[in-house]
Amino acid sequence: MAELAYWEAIRRAHDEELANDPMVLAMGEDIGVVGGTYKATSGLYQKYGDKRIIDTPISENSFTGIGIGASMAGLRPIIEIMSINFALLALDTLVNAAAKIRYMSGGRVSCPIVMRTPGGTAHQLAAQHSARLARVFMSTSGLRVVTPRGAMEACGMLKSAVRCNDPVIFIEHERMYNLREQVPDTEYFRPLEGAEIVRKGTDITLIGYNWSFLLCMKAADMLERDGISAEVVDLRSLKPLDRETIRRSVEKTHRVLVAEEDEAAVGVGSEIISVIIEDCFFALDSQPVRIHAADVPVPYAANLEHAAIPDEHDVYQGALKALGRI
Repeated sequence: MAELAYWEAIRRAHDEELANDPMVLAMGEDIGVVGGTYKATSGLYQKYGDKRIIDTPISENSFTGIGIGASMAGLRPIIEIMSINFALLALDTLVNAAAKIRYMSGGRVSCPIVMRTPGGTAHQLAAQHSARLARVFMSTSGLRVVTPRGAMEACGMLKSAVRCNDPVIFIEHERMYNLREQVPDTEYFRPLEGAEIVRKGTDITLIGYNWSFLLCMKAADMLERDGISAEVVDLRSLKPLDRETIRRSVEKTHRVLVAEEDEAAVGVGSEIISVIIEDCFFALDSQPVRIHAADVPVPYAANLEHAAIPDEHDVYQGALKALGRI
């Protein structure tokens, strides 16, 4: 085992897949000579050259479209979009081409492309660099949407995504790039489907993904000091959702909290609670609780940003509400 930062794990996955398959290439703004805004491709330009590590103009719709076309012709591009906010500029190619081409071609054309992009709030990057848009891609048939919780998942899931024949939206979190975790020295893969019960408990289920999963884990520690046993579920895959794991956990604990950093309206939390109501309503001993951001553009001022975004204390208080303690 080796301890890697989240960004180092992503870089390792790039390196291994580029070495494994000459059809793999990476494209994006500043990913070549500079090595990427978050260093996730550092050194790869020097190792693989400008035909496989391609610096692009600042034109997300254009280079994403080029990557999608290349994938239809047999290549396996990893497209990096510097911030998920800018993925909005590439929605036409992602939603109208990548997501639909296999269906529209009757299965004759695949689109094995990975779009990597960081989202979330990351210390005063302000409204136009702090979006959480997983729900946008979740709502599109034909896309896979995954979001790893740490370095081990990031490396293994990215490798699986590159080898997948579906278009995969691979969402990272800007606050997580320097978080470190033990990663196997040997090559490994992690699944692109299935939620995971990371911490077992009996009194309440806490459900999160990427940053909000970490908040759930911290809140579970706080609850344990109160004698409350919290089960923590990492969604990992947002599309497809693992309804079965969610159902089994809620049927065991009978109470549930869903945490997300996004605004509430038409969000991931809304979908999870809908699944719970549909699949295991009569297992609930109290109403589901949802923890989410304030319905405002993310402020620049540090105190306002902190007030707008949930933290582990909000998850803890929400769990106490679900348990009838407050």
